[in-house]
Amino acid sequence: MWQGWPIERVLILFAGLAFALIAVQVTMFHSRQNFRHWAMWVPVIELPIFAVTAIVLSFVNAGWLRVVFTLMLVLGLAGGVFGAYLHTVGVGQRVGGYSQSQNFLVGPPIILPLLMTAISALGLIALFWG
Repeated sequence: MWQGWPIERVLILFAGLAFALIAVQVTMFHSRQNFRHWAMWVPVIELPIFAVTAIVLSFVNAGWLRVVFTLMLVLGLAGGVFGAYLHTVGVGQRVGGYSQSQNFLVGPPIILPLLMTAISALGLIALFWG
């Protein structure tokens, strides 16, 4: 089954699986914080949709699905950067703010939303590589 799959198709499948795993982690982190900010719901809702779309697209190469997935990935790029901003602000709101290195360890993970940005960029590269 895998023989003959172009790298672009494998990368789209990988992006879908990565979005699914990130969705689990983000849901656990945000539910632990009781969804204190409305933006915490955004990745919890969109990441499973991204995952399913990518996985389906890796098996069914429909033109309209590629367009939808492209728009989702652009949204993922922007959402990840916005999430990193919100997480950075969240670290600063902890006692001691940015001067306490411990806040970067126990506060909102700044890198996690950037991982969403990176996987979105990987998906776009896979879609437009050829």
